[in-house]
Formats: sequence, C-alpha cells, structure tokens
Amino acid sequence: MPPPRCCRMSPRPEAPVPLSRRGPRPLLLHLSLAWMKSSGSVAASLNWNSVWPDFLRAKAEPARTPQELEALLREIQRQDRALIAGIAAYRRADYIRRLREPPALWDEGESRLLDYGGAGPAVLFVPSLVNRAYILDLMEEASMLRWLAARGVHPYLLDWGWPGQIERGFSLTDYIAGRLERALAALPEPVVLAGYCMGGMLALAAALRAAAAGHGRVRALALLATPWDFHAEDSASARRVAEALPLMEGVLRFSGTLPIDALNTMFAMVDPFGIGDKYRDFAGQNKASARARRFVAMEDWLADGVPLAAPVAREALAGWYGANTAARGEWRVAGLAVDPARLSLPAFCATPARDRLVPAASARALAANLRHVTVIEPKAGHIGMVAGTHAETALWQPFKDWVLGLS
Repeated sequence: MPPPRCCRMSPRPEAPVPLSRRGPRPLLLHLSLAWMKSSGSVAASLNWNSVWPDFLRAKAEPARTPQELEALLREIQRQDRALIAGIAAYRRADYIRRLREPPALWDEGESRLLDYGGAGPAVLFVPSLVNRAYILDLMEEASMLRWLAARGVHPYLLDWGWPGQIERGFSLTDYIAGRLERALAALPEPVVLAGYCMGGMLALAAALRAAAAGHGRVRALALLATPWDFHAEDSASARRVAEALPLMEGVLRFSGTLPIDALNTMFAMVDPFGIGDKYRDFAGQNKASARARRFVAMEDWLADGVPLAAPVAREALAGWYGANTAARGEWRVAGLAVDPARLSLPAFCATPARDRLVPAASARALAANLRHVTVIEPKAGHIGMVAGTHAETALWQPFKDWVLGLS
C-alpha cells in the first residue's frame, strides 16, 4: 500500500544531482553576460572602435601599447578559463541533499505544512512562491529550522510545492486568503508568522487579515529580506521588469505559469555579472571545504526553482514592480488593503545589507511603516543571511532571541 499523501516526498521534477545539474540557469545567458564583462575592457582599445557603442569615448583615451593589449588579452583568457572551471567543478561535485523531511501536519493540493518539532513558541515560516521552501532547511550544517528546533522554538514550514493544475489558476488572494489561512487554521496554537523574501509580503497580508478577523491565530510577524518599495532604489529597472510581461504572455497562456528559466533571467538582470564572479571564485576554492560544499548546496537550490502561477506573475510583475502598488497602498488581498501601518502586532525585520535581489532601501520602507518593530541589518546577502556560513550569528541567533523574548 502506498504511503499517505502527507508522508510522501513532494514532486521534484528537476531535483539536481551530480553530472545532471543544469545550473547556473539559464546557462547561455550567464555565459554571454560573463563574456561581456571579461571582454568589455577591450572596448577601450582602438581595434574595437568601429563596433563598440562607446567608441567616441575610447578615441579620446591614449592608445594601448602592444604589451598592454597582450596583458589584457591574457587577463580575459584567465577570467574565461576560471569561469568554465568553476561551472565544471560545480557540475561534477558529489554533493546530494539527503536530509530526511519532517512529518507533514497538513496538506492541500501540492502544498504541505512540515512540522520540525521542538518545545517552545510556534513559528510558521512562509517562503517565496518562486523558490523551493528548503532554503530554510538546506543541509545539516545550514538549517535554520533544525537549529531553532534544538533551541527552544517550534518551527513549521509551509512548503508551497510545485504548482499543479489547480494552483496554476491561483491569484495572490487564493494563496493568502485561501491556502495560507487554512494552513494557519491547521496549527494547534497561535504562531509567530515569519516570511522570507516574497513570502514576507504574503505573511504581512495574512497577519493583517488575521488581526481584522480577530481570531488571534498570529501573535507576531517576522519579515526576512522582504521587499516593499520596488521603486525605492532603481525605479527604471523595476519598470523594465514589468515591461517584459507582455513578451511573456504567450508562455503564460500556454503553460499557465511563468517558467523557471524566465524567472531566473529576470533575477539575473538585477545582478547581471554576479553569477560569473561567484563561479570564478568557486574555481579557486578547496572543493573539499565546508564553504565549497555549501556553495554547491545553494546553487542546487537556485537551479531547482518553481514556476510561478500565471495570475500571480501578472499581479506581481505589473503591480508590485510596474505600478509599485504595495508601497503606494494600492495592493489589496480579498478586498483588504495591505497596509503595514495598521499592524499592531510586534514585528521583526531583517534587512541584509548586501542583498542585491531585495535592495535595503526597499525593505527599510516596510520596516519604517510598522509600529512595533525590531530591525536588524546583517552584513550578509539575500541567501547568505538565512543559509550562509555566518547565518547563525547574522540571523538565527537574533531571531531566536526576539521570538523567545515576546511576552
């Protein structure tokens, strides 16, 4: 007899394993961007003046000597070799994530509520809809949830799962006022609601709805690297993301989702040369080190993405990115305005200072609108804050102290 639905592993259509890894995704885009960076400095040589867009400025600079050009070409070749070596080393790494999943307390459709155990205050973690939930339970030595469970906190994780036929028709309201609220109702006690990245926006909306309903299911709110003002730092880039939506309409209608590689392409435009830089760095690392092992685990997670339901993609890209509806007070869930200033619950905001995906200014705008908020700004990146080598001191410890300090 097959195991019940709640005890089975969720479908993982693209779970990465050695020698079949597809990352960094999409590969051709990242190779092209890396080549543009490594060869871009050649633009200053007169040999490229006829084809490079910046040739007028280049003409005003002194001509390079043959020795300088030779050194420049050697450096370009070195960078390109390091990039290819880093990608090859990642793809043949023998790491496979083997953590055993905790039991599921509840499930609906493709979503599950995982119970990590522990004695203490309950915390429900809400991840993004566009990445796998296991970034918060990445590996034995990099699991925020297992670390908390061993230190007086009872974590739960809402694993949204792969969008099936039902979820492909979901809007943000369906996810928040429907599935998230039913997951909250399945818990045996009131919880601290903790959202990571996009999940923080969903958690905020759910906390406001819980307060309006007066049922007391949410006792506090934590927002980890959560965006709010999408135009705070670079409004032009945010609008360009929204402008790409009509180009994707055919794909959205065909599959009912925004595919993984389309999402990764959009994220790559936020930090176009970051992939090349980190793989060049990985090429020089000791591949047997704990740092290299964690790099492989994080890259596997990044490549193991989740497509986004088409209605959510339209609402998030056109609304959040294009019209900045959240920061302008125009975003509504089931008719209720998502206004952080109305939240009277204790709140915790972690804004990583080196976050390139969610600029600090975007997240600070959310913290500034909360009444009773504790703010930390770890010197970490978007992923490093929750799963990096310094995550314990950057986030886990201060978050645990805040939870245990709630009255």
